[in-house]
Amino acid sequence: MAAPARRSLGRPIDFERGLVELAHGSGGRAMAQLIEDLFARELSNAWLDARNDHACIDLPAGRLAVSTDSFVVSPLFFPGGDIGSLAVHGTLNDVAMSGARPLHLTAGFIIEAGFPLADLKRIVASMARAAAAAGVSVVTGDTKVVERDQADGLFINTTGFGIVPENLNLSGDRARPGDCVLLSGTLGDHGVAVMSRRSGLEFDTHILSDSAALHDLVRVMVEAAPELRCLRDPTRGGLATTLNEIARQSGVGICIRETELPISAEVAAACELLGLDPLYVANEGKLVAICPPADAERLLGVMRAHPLGARAAWIGEVEADAHHFVRMQTAFGGHRVVDWLSGEQLPRIC
Repeated sequence: MAAPARRSLGRPIDFERGLVELAHGSGGRAMAQLIEDLFARELSNAWLDARNDHACIDLPAGRLAVSTDSFVVSPLFFPGGDIGSLAVHGTLNDVAMSGARPLHLTAGFIIEAGFPLADLKRIVASMARAAAAAGVSVVTGDTKVVERDQADGLFINTTGFGIVPENLNLSGDRARPGDCVLLSGTLGDHGVAVMSRRSGLEFDTHILSDSAALHDLVRVMVEAAPELRCLRDPTRGGLATTLNEIARQSGVGICIRETELPISAEVAAACELLGLDPLYVANEGKLVAICPPADAERLLGVMRAHPLGARAAWIGEVEADAHHFVRMQTAFGGHRVVDWLSGEQLPRIC
């Protein structure tokens, strides 16, 4: 039986010229119409269409993986993406690093009064496309509007859910001395793409954000190397921070080789211009994998055969180290410690 047609709430919203108003978050007619004309239309699915404050979902067998993230990127639009697609990819990837198959997302929007409705529509449409491409649904959400100058335009929170296959255990505390460290592609693309459009730092570049959903790459990796130890996406703080996190969790050291790090010439040039180290620049479509040495060559081949791992590289090994240092063998044959950041190198990057 077809669902009854919904009665119009009033005159359609003018998305081309209108602005978000405090009334759009008040819980009244204006908010209901914004939800009806934008969020429900762009993100439509059976759960969202029910218009409840919750979603009741039947889950397949397996362990439930859950992750939540908030996105405050500045600017909201950047080469290769925007805050909408980023909010989908970022949370899906956190779920995927457990080996899970992502299923659903929730989305919360905090919007500043005066925000252009045209930009909001563009962002929600981008989120809808990213979710559809990844095969997930946004099943419930929330909208809040705050006064001008209280949210820098728009903040988004997303929570993701997925199912981890039986007998799969990927965790940052499982790295062992002798294990191999693989990286799925070039470093720093997202951070440099965002910085290239940031007020006061604009510069011409052909670099696009690497923002992408990684769960299909994870799927083929897990199939090829079921003894995989750990997966992690090197977002804020970049590769350096991610490796330090793993070293600390597992109680080991890690040594990487500078000559094996995949960094595009344009990213390297931009980082030199800005005084940044590519090891600490954020990525949104790359992953780090720790695996037993017997699996490294096979896993690397599988990664390179996938579109999101075409420039994958074997960048180093795990080693015994009571201090849990991350070291890098430089191109000149020496070594330097790759330490934690002591501050925020690139704020508002995701």
